[in-house]
Amino acid sequence: MLGYSIKTMGSLLVNFNSMRKITLLSVVSILSAGVLAADNNYKAPRAADGIRPDFNGIWQVMNEANYDIEMHMARPSMALRDGPGGPLPVKDLVKIGAVGAVPPSLGVVVGGKIPYTPEALAIKKDNQLHWLDRDPEIKCYLPGVPRATYMPQPFQIFQGDDSVFITYQYAGADRDIFMKDPGLAPVDSWMGQSVASWDGDTLVVDVTGLSPSTWLDRSGNHHSDQLHVVERYTLVGPNHIQYEATLTDPQTYTKPWKISMPLYRRMEDNIQLLDFKCVEFVEELLYGKLRAKPLD
Repeated sequence: MLGYSIKTMGSLLVNFNSMRKITLLSVVSILSAGVLAADNNYKAPRAADGIRPDFNGIWQVMNEANYDIEMHMARPSMALRDGPGGPLPVKDLVKIGAVGAVPPSLGVVVGGKIPYTPEALAIKKDNQLHWLDRDPEIKCYLPGVPRATYMPQPFQIFQGDDSVFITYQYAGADRDIFMKDPGLAPVDSWMGQSVASWDGDTLVVDVTGLSPSTWLDRSGNHHSDQLHVVERYTLVGPNHIQYEATLTDPQTYTKPWKISMPLYRRMEDNIQLLDFKCVEFVEELLYGKLRAKPLD
């Protein structure tokens, strides 16, 4: 009887703590919404042209979107297998322990779920099962758009009178953004073709010509060569950009959908982008088997 009472009390405590966490998250969400609403009246400093808001600076996300853009609980690894007591990391990842775990996140997908077609959802699940072999990030391929924005490394926006250039620390990726539409992209590429326009003080970037080889995160979320991304960058404070991206791909999704997140200005006095040219880090992975005597 005592054991039953202890279990019951423990259950009540867990439920109470869960409710308290949910309530706290709700309060934080309401306060955050209030802050963003208040910032809607923010008037950003002007760039050198004296007309447009000044986006120059080094920026970075502070979220878990690169693991999984959808809401998710913590899990022991990106790649899992069935275990006697529940999911376990695949054999190749067991030795890295908690370093390979996936932190939880409320997600950045507006509405919570990506509206996949049934066929595309099956591909997503298969990608997740084979993450270690398929994620282009593992091979240091360029991340594509919008993933480049929420890689866990900073990026820098250079804004001139009539030009915008974005360079990313990860893999030395960059985007030379057209301010006049040059027409259709001549060929699909990892970072696509970006064409900018202004909607008031919001920088709108239209991205097409994206390679279907890029993923949206480490969880196998994907797209086809029909992907069309429309990004919106809005300064909501001196050190914050509200970033939104609407993704349209009728071959993969049943309707357009959106991600949304804040970008934070890096404030260190000596902040600068450093080299993370990871191609040399993966040469053994990609080409080691071609050695006359492959390493163990």
